[in-house]
Amino acid sequence: MSVKKALISVSDKTGLIPFARRLAAAGVEIISTGGTASLLKDAGVPVIGISEVTGFPEILDGRVKTLHPNIHSGLLAVRDNEAHRKQLEELKIETIDLVVVNLYPFKETIAKPDVTFEEAIENIDIGGPTMLRSAAKNHAFVSVVVDAADYETVAAEIEANGDTTLETRRRLAAKVFRHTAAYDALISRYLSEQVGELLPESFTVTYEKAQDLRYGENPHQRAAFYREPLAGTASIAYAEQLHGKELSYNNINDADAALAIVREFAEPAVVAIKHSNPCGVGIGATIREAYQKAYEADPVSIFGGIVAANRTIDRDTALAMKEIFLEIILAPDFTEEAIAVLTEKKNLRLLRIPTLNEASVKANHFRVAPVAGGALVQDYDVKQLEDAEIKVVTDRVPTAEELEQLKFAWKVVKHVKSNAILLAKDNMTVGVGAGQMNRVGSAKIAIEQAKDLAKGSVMASDAFFPMPDTVEAAAAAGITAIIQPGGSVRDQESIDACNRFGIAMVFTGTRHFKH
Repeated sequence: MSVKKALISVSDKTGLIPFARRLAAAGVEIISTGGTASLLKDAGVPVIGISEVTGFPEILDGRVKTLHPNIHSGLLAVRDNEAHRKQLEELKIETIDLVVVNLYPFKETIAKPDVTFEEAIENIDIGGPTMLRSAAKNHAFVSVVVDAADYETVAAEIEANGDTTLETRRRLAAKVFRHTAAYDALISRYLSEQVGELLPESFTVTYEKAQDLRYGENPHQRAAFYREPLAGTASIAYAEQLHGKELSYNNINDADAALAIVREFAEPAVVAIKHSNPCGVGIGATIREAYQKAYEADPVSIFGGIVAANRTIDRDTALAMKEIFLEIILAPDFTEEAIAVLTEKKNLRLLRIPTLNEASVKANHFRVAPVAGGALVQDYDVKQLEDAEIKVVTDRVPTAEELEQLKFAWKVVKHVKSNAILLAKDNMTVGVGAGQMNRVGSAKIAIEQAKDLAKGSVMASDAFFPMPDTVEAAAAAGITAIIQPGGSVRDQESIDACNRFGIAMVFTGTRHFKH
């Protein structure tokens, strides 16, 4: 076998002319269509027009040009099947040995903010995927290329041996079906969103590989990092690494958690994360002040942690950060002086996300959590305190300062693993209790961490109090105000307890479980 005839029709023409010249030099006849044919002819590459093969003109503004038996019979014929060979001879159809196709830019089209529905539909490729699938199905005899990165391998093998190896053809066929599956997933998702079917009977998502990782959560686990197309650039998936060693699975997971919290704040804010939970969060008049508060919130746990800021890191802040071991610092930007300070630490990763303060989760995007045998799919929890109806349920109304601290605490507690209790004071977290099997257990951890700072602080709970024991623990620690969703059948017991101890309590009506 040898490659004698190739069909080339591409939207992305990167690297095409040198590749086509090598094929022509190796004696391969090239069939092409439309703009691809014109480009190759202008470059001096001999081309056979598609209509010469089909005996039929390209019609309907190019919608129909390769959808023809002369094309697909030439692709799908089994070369060592005598009946197939005879049929091709009788119908005067020649085999096609190589297909080079990439598809209409549907993803790029729908990414445009002003795209119309009609424009999106026109960029759904029909003939391209059909040729790719035909060639990939018959990869025992046909080579198929959908990625310019494979041009070199294919050209080199044809030049050396007249054909590609079966191993290469099989690898290329697998890539084709991955590619068409991802393409169809984007189309199905777009059309489903257009008609309001956001959780349809079949939920298909696709991701693009950003990088391979050394390992997963543990060294014995394989892992890679994928980004979701069109999800928005205000995310760790689109971060620019300025310095430091390669990110790990756990780094990326924790950095994502840090971003989710720091984006809650309009004022200068810094978040320190350890094992996906905040160990310190602070806001201030400057990013330096915010970092100092995040550090003082838990100077033990921040060691080896990940820090996210929602303002440019300046030299003074960088000097403070340099004093301890941090895994990652991420921010919208870093001054040149800050970079000079922080890059003195060889392994410290610096991540820049210029769009950090923009919305990262677009409407109709979902969080997918795999479980054995399936997946759970839900909206991202983007509900803000401004969307809730705050209701004072105790005799004592919180002071203006207490209310500000309650709002601060509520923004953070929604990102703490349930059961979650968080204490705040002076625009910083002072105690965090996460992931305990009962709520009072989380409260005791937060109070113990806060020590003397618990007195005069406020408490936030991600879900309601099933009994008054958490209020009693808060009162014993000197906590003065509580914010929680409410909704327990025993709410009144907690309200009564707050009234006995002079604690102000407000309900939000919104729960923020995070498992």
